[in-house]
Formats: sequence, structure tokens, C-alpha cells
Amino acid sequence: MKILVINLMHLGDLMLVTPALRTLKKNFPTAHLTLLADKKLGDLVQHNENLDECILIDKKGVDDHLPSFIKFIFKIRAAKFDLVINLHRNERASALAAFSGAKKIVGYSKPVFSLLFDKVLPNPSIARHVKHGFETQYFPGTQHQVYSHFDVLRQACGIEKIFDNGLEMWITPDTEREATKIFRDNFGDRKVIAFNIGASWLTKRWLDSNFAECADILLERGYGVAFLGGTMDEEIVSSCVAKMRHSDSDRLKIFTGKFSLAILAGFLDNCVLFLTTDSGPMHIGVARNIPIVTMFGASPVPGFYPYDAKDVLIKSPEPCHPCGRHICPRSGDENLACMKKIPVAVVMKYVDELLTAYGQPAKEIPRVPNAYQCRVIDLTKTDALRN
Repeated sequence: MKILVINLMHLGDLMLVTPALRTLKKNFPTAHLTLLADKKLGDLVQHNENLDECILIDKKGVDDHLPSFIKFIFKIRAAKFDLVINLHRNERASALAAFSGAKKIVGYSKPVFSLLFDKVLPNPSIARHVKHGFETQYFPGTQHQVYSHFDVLRQACGIEKIFDNGLEMWITPDTEREATKIFRDNFGDRKVIAFNIGASWLTKRWLDSNFAECADILLERGYGVAFLGGTMDEEIVSSCVAKMRHSDSDRLKIFTGKFSLAILAGFLDNCVLFLTTDSGPMHIGVARNIPIVTMFGASPVPGFYPYDAKDVLIKSPEPCHPCGRHICPRSGDENLACMKKIPVAVVMKYVDELLTAYGQPAKEIPRVPNAYQCRVIDLTKTDALRN
């Protein structure tokens, strides 16, 4: 039996597919299990021990043209899959599934392509935008994305037993050694807090001045601080560091734009805590078992919270949370109020709690099976600081 799973979404979304891959492999141990993913994210999945093969599509490169895309579809058809499971509801992924030639095609789909699916399911994790005249009403998702993927396996593939080991990512021994060497060369045996301050939406970003204050506090306590993120984050990291009192500290290191995804994972293994926005690197952190403190402003909590019980999510007190908007429509002091009203004192309270509870490199922290609901701190409650 040959099974193809399709997910062409972003970094975090791809990580959220990994529990479904384990479940498929455990239920169909003799099947040849293949994942189709975005080429730029290959580091995340190419060494996944539940997969027999990865097919990578160059979404923004050679495959981003109709003739090349059609050629890619014929490549998929030539593989003669028995079962295709689409876990990405957009036109490209839906088309690949619909025209795959598989004996059975299931999962999420756009309406036109759904005609060629054997079973289509909704994705209750994804927000809906419903128009009422000239206004659009926003309805956030109602359950975590991991559970929605499990529903597809149950309802469309007949799977009864779920094997949930949390988010998973493997790296090679060589990558692990390289990442550890980078860490040791820069920090020695010091305890280090990793920062990821970028995010795909402006409304997911906590203020860089707040991140700067947290970094200064941690440096004053003797910790090392490492700024991570991709090349797109270099400008905001520079702005953040410029606001720090201790920007010249030899315990502050900037790795923004310098790491592959695999090196990022190996580096996080050596850190003791990850302070991050709702972002793809957050989900890599979950997979690498590092304690996480994150802030959710525009982001809906149910669908995409960090999938680990030791993590802390601080939810904005603003009544417009979650709005799901990429750009805040408010002006003046109310612009990005959802993030402005998450205080440094609250974030540091939970940073301190996790450092006290764990306080060792992520790779040394025992994993707790079946404990995936993170702690949500609701700042609309007046006693949030005392809880």
C-alpha cells in the first residue's frame, strides 16, 4: 500500500502534521508512507522516522509555473498512490490531491477540486470569515490543528487507534554536533534563553521594546541570551537590540538569519527556555521539548497553541482578541493594543516559573507523554498575576 500525505503550508503548520504521520505509520506499518511538502521546509521532515519518503515541491521556484506544476502532477500520478490524504485546504494542494490518480482521495479541499475526492472534511481549526452585507464576521477555529488532522484519519481512513507522541522533528548526528559546537563556542556551559521576536503577521509580534527589557533582565541575572529568527527578522531584531541597556554584553548573541531550520532545532536542544511569538519556530521549539513562553494577540488560542503541557501561553486581555487580522485596524495608542497590554512583568513571571521548574537544557528534560494542553494565562481576569 502506498500512502501520500500532502501539506504545503508554512513551517508551524507542517510541524502540526507530525502526530498524524506517526499514527498512520503505526496503523499501516507495512505501507510506504510519503509526505509532500514545501522544498524550503525539507529540514523539518526529511529525517522523520515515520516516513519512507519525502517529495518536495519548489513552491516559489521552478514549480511555481503552470507547465511545471502540471509536470509535477504527472510525477505524482506516476507514483501510483493507493491513498492520498490532503491536510492543506488551498488550491494548489487540493489540485495535487484531486489529480493524483490515487485509488482513494480524502481530506480538506477547495470546492471545485472536492468533486474528485472520495471524502471531504472540514478543518474546524481554521477560522472562518462570514460576510453579512458589507461586514465580515470572524469565527476562530474551535479545536487544535493536531486534533483536526486526527479527525481526518478517523473519519476518512477508518483509523480507530491514535498514536500521539506530540510534535516530532529529527536531525542528523552531524547537525546535532554542529549546533552544539556553535552553542559551546558562544556560551560555554552557561544557561541560555532563546528569543524569537518575529512572526508572519504584525499582529503576532510583541513589542520589541518589551523583548529588549526581558533580555536585559535575564542578562543581569547571568543568563545568556540568543536572538534567533530568519533573514526577514533581521531588521526588527536590530531595532530590539538597539533598545537594550546591555546590548554590548558578551552574553548576548545574534544568530538571526544565520541558522538553517535543522541547526535551529539542534541549538534549541541546548537552551533552557524559549521566549517566542506565535510563529513557526515556536512549533519547532515544541518538537524539541524546550519550555516555552508565548504571547497571543490576534492569534486564536484553540487552533494553534504550543502543543505541550509545560508551555505557557499568555492571552491578550483585549476584547477584540482574536481578530485574525494581519494588520491592526486601530490607530494611535490603540494600534496593536492586544500586544501592548501584555506586560513585561507578566511575561517574566512565567519565564521565572518555567526556569524554576525546569532550568536545564531542553535535551535533558524528560518528555511527558499525553500531556499536550499548554497552560493558558487569561489576562482578562484580574487575578492573572497571582495565579
